[in-house]
Amino acid sequence: MPTWLKSLDRFFPIRYLAWIACAVVMLLGAFTQVVVHTGGVWAVLGLVGVITGIRDVRQRRHSILRNYPVIGHMRFLFEFIRPEMRQYFIEGDNEAAPFSRQQRSLVYQRAKGDPDKRPLGTQLDVQAEGYEWINHSLQPTRIASHDFRVRIGASCAQPYDASIFNISAMSFGALSGAAIRALNGGALRGNFAHDTGEGSISVHHRAQGGDLIWEVASGYFGCRNPDGTFNPELFAKHATEPQVKMIEVKLSQGAKPGHGGVLPGPKVTKEIAEARGVEQGVDCISPASHSAFSTPIEMLEFIAKLRELSGGKPVGFKFCVGHPWEWFALAKAMLQTGLLPDFIVVDGGEGGTGAAPLEFTDHVGAPLQEGLLLVHNTLVGLNLRDKIRIGCAGKVVSAFDIARMMALGANWCNSARGFMFALGCIQSQSCHTDHCPTGVATQDPQRQKALVVPSKIERVHNYHRHTLEALKELVQAAGLQHPNQITANHVVRRVAGDKVKLLANHLEFIAPGALLAAARGECDWPHAVYKIYWPISRAETFAPAPAEVCADGLKVPLPTVGDQAAVDLAI
Repeated sequence: MPTWLKSLDRFFPIRYLAWIACAVVMLLGAFTQVVVHTGGVWAVLGLVGVITGIRDVRQRRHSILRNYPVIGHMRFLFEFIRPEMRQYFIEGDNEAAPFSRQQRSLVYQRAKGDPDKRPLGTQLDVQAEGYEWINHSLQPTRIASHDFRVRIGASCAQPYDASIFNISAMSFGALSGAAIRALNGGALRGNFAHDTGEGSISVHHRAQGGDLIWEVASGYFGCRNPDGTFNPELFAKHATEPQVKMIEVKLSQGAKPGHGGVLPGPKVTKEIAEARGVEQGVDCISPASHSAFSTPIEMLEFIAKLRELSGGKPVGFKFCVGHPWEWFALAKAMLQTGLLPDFIVVDGGEGGTGAAPLEFTDHVGAPLQEGLLLVHNTLVGLNLRDKIRIGCAGKVVSAFDIARMMALGANWCNSARGFMFALGCIQSQSCHTDHCPTGVATQDPQRQKALVVPSKIERVHNYHRHTLEALKELVQAAGLQHPNQITANHVVRRVAGDKVKLLANHLEFIAPGALLAAARGECDWPHAVYKIYWPISRAETFAPAPAEVCADGLKVPLPTVGDQAAVDLAI
């Protein structure tokens, strides 16, 4: 700032210039209106500015406005449009926040049926640490169809042959009715599954007839008594519907594990109330934990009960990995009782939600890689892996994302935000405001009209089909016949500088039966996480055991925060 301007600012604050300009415009407008009978509009506009300035300096909420009357409102305007300006003019193609422009464009192109090829080569830095690729074969295979399937619940009366790419859990209430109808219609067209989310089965889910995975969470929506407890008769009524193919007990979700939630009463519409079995206009509460069980054994008994009530359909659970000893307690309960879930869905901490506290979004829950590896390795080490299928979710949008999760142990993948992009979501991140610009995540009837269901059904189907066609090409290039044949020996990662490693060498995978052998004292524990947490886990409770109560006679103290081995989950 020039010296003369600084001197002027000491006697006459320049920050008031906008306010004073409004007064000048008001006076000049009033003068011209009196003299030549024109300029009244300017006088009114100037008066509005003067009154706004008076209000600004008198209000107590915003310091900026008290010091910068009138012009201070520009700061709030720029802050309001900042996400759009950044997305359209500043953001690079590969900056993920949370999804990069390149990731979103890939989904949009596949959903619309536009060409998704790229000219001139990769935009990624292939020398950067963390860059990954899949090794190809000199003898590629030929696969007849992209319709890859995995059988879930093979021992059940009604097993389900699921697609390896499905719609992840998103409730009606979080999404609009039009979005739910479009998703389910796309699932019907492509013969893949649509997870209901914890908001239960609504009329919009039933309208199209696509396969459903019914998610039963702590609120027991759709199968609850008036006091919020589980109602087996209501559950059996809905679970035996032909459209429902599997039941998923939700323990936690990646975006906000251990949090629970409340849908405010004003948002509980008639349709939402009917779907969830709650009162219209009354706060709808999702507790942080279940009331139907409180121990690992009780949870497995609950799963067995749901399987029976559903008529023999596959039943499993979804969770985001937290305390390792709680997962190990579930594993011990499986060994002790012989009761097994038909599937487990691992939700990564990078998962999305309509609204979550920032601390939970950023710092609670294990990321998908670590959570999936822990679950997969544990089941392998207990010789249970061939009896339980594993699904996963967490920023999976492309064919390579699916292939990488297969390499880490998944049997199938779910995607929520990927299918939202297929519906037209532009990542405005306004899901929690009810002002979604594309009608996807809103209950506003007018905004929902922007989403034309027949058109979006086609886009959902296209995105699923083209993604699996791309996956088929990857599998063929690797010389394989099915994505489930992809292992950590097929994917390579640059770890530092000129050093690269197969994922099989970069990450730790344990041998079949290794945990059983280590528990019997026949070999060393395959990793510190098992050595420390397995002995303190118990099938009878989710709580860790004191050292003197540990199984196998091991005196293992409870880990402290400072114990690096205790917090190391990268197995």
